[in-house]
Amino acid sequence: MSGGAAWGTGVGVSPYAELVFDADGDPAPGTGTALDAMEVTDLLVFAHGWNSEPATSTLLYDRFFEPFPDLVGPAVRLGYAGVLWPSIRFADEPIPDFDPPGPAGTLAEPGFGTALDPDTRRALGRFWPGREAELDRVAELLEERPESQAAFVEFGALVRELAGVVAVPAATGEDVPAMFTEDVLEVCRRFTDALAEAGAAAGGAEFSVGDGLRALWSGAKEVLRQATYYEMKKRAAVIGERGLGPVLARLAARRPALRVHLIGHSFGGRVVSFSLRAVPGGARYVKSLTLLQGAFSHYAFTDRLPHDKSRGGALHGLQRAVDGPVVACHSPYDTALKVFYPLASRMAGDSAGVLGLDERWGALGHDGVQAVAGAPRMTLAAALRDGLPTAGCVSVDAGAVVRRGGAPTGAHSDICHEELARIVVAAGRMGR
Repeated sequence: MSGGAAWGTGVGVSPYAELVFDADGDPAPGTGTALDAMEVTDLLVFAHGWNSEPATSTLLYDRFFEPFPDLVGPAVRLGYAGVLWPSIRFADEPIPDFDPPGPAGTLAEPGFGTALDPDTRRALGRFWPGREAELDRVAELLEERPESQAAFVEFGALVRELAGVVAVPAATGEDVPAMFTEDVLEVCRRFTDALAEAGAAAGGAEFSVGDGLRALWSGAKEVLRQATYYEMKKRAAVIGERGLGPVLARLAARRPALRVHLIGHSFGGRVVSFSLRAVPGGARYVKSLTLLQGAFSHYAFTDRLPHDKSRGGALHGLQRAVDGPVVACHSPYDTALKVFYPLASRMAGDSAGVLGLDERWGALGHDGVQAVAGAPRMTLAAALRDGLPTAGCVSVDAGAVVRRGGAPTGAHSDICHEELARIVVAAGRMGR
């Protein structure tokens, strides 16, 4: 990605800067420079989840930040920053009331079925550069839908290679989702069933489950989609810890009075949460963390995993690096996190066990923070009426507004609401 922190770029609020990172977390030249020039008391830092290209994320920031100037108190001078990091959105994933400019941001045309629409194919090429041959073959298989077990085996091997899963977990000690290690036909069958549960017609309604193996190519396309999410999940943690976190720590060292408020959508919630690992001990510049449909484990902040008391979550205890609340907004209408996240997250060699599939592998954006003592649960109306805790984790059911969106992701991207902006203001104690 080119460029660094820059003023203005299509966002109506000001001052606004964009912070650009590559897949390894390395900042683009100049990233953070514009932040130094902001004469503000409070800085909102928003990290997007999946997208098609940077312009899509910039439009998201423009929409989400729009209400803030009218919501904060007179003593608050706001600055805004949008994080740009390499992620991907399949063009058939709907975003309610959100129409980015240009063909790369439009929804897929009807009739593509299991085939990759041109926008998604180009986006995959940018997401996995240098893998054109593998992607071309994947696209060919999805378009032709051969009724052949060997074709599914080939498809599974290609997707594993794209995702960087080239060895069995026992050989590497790596935690690998079961979707990459189990029988590919069974995995595609499970995802085909999940699409039906989410309300997506199999293969664009071009065939039914009575068509035998051909029906499973809709699940195969979903496996490819989930493989990109697996890659984004890994990238998000790296970019947060090695990229965004150090940039903000250096900024705070130069601007000790600045109050920083972190916001993340989907995998962007993972970016901003992992940036807490770079907060120096005793530093108190992060004043709030708001997670909008966070696409990571609902056990991330627990000190003891319910299924393994010897370990904590990936972010256990890091809520104490925030001088304010960690707010997890969740919605039952988010089918991306309700249906697909648990299915794709189950680790190789593990079964649902006593806890059940949804509980063990559940997402924070589906049912909020779990297994953290003293973490209250609130409705959106109650949070806006009564306020939020001043510290610790709190879950807010945002289903009253986060409820629109079609298959397969449901309401996952339905986040541009003034009510959610008001939650950020309340979390950061910036209100009138």
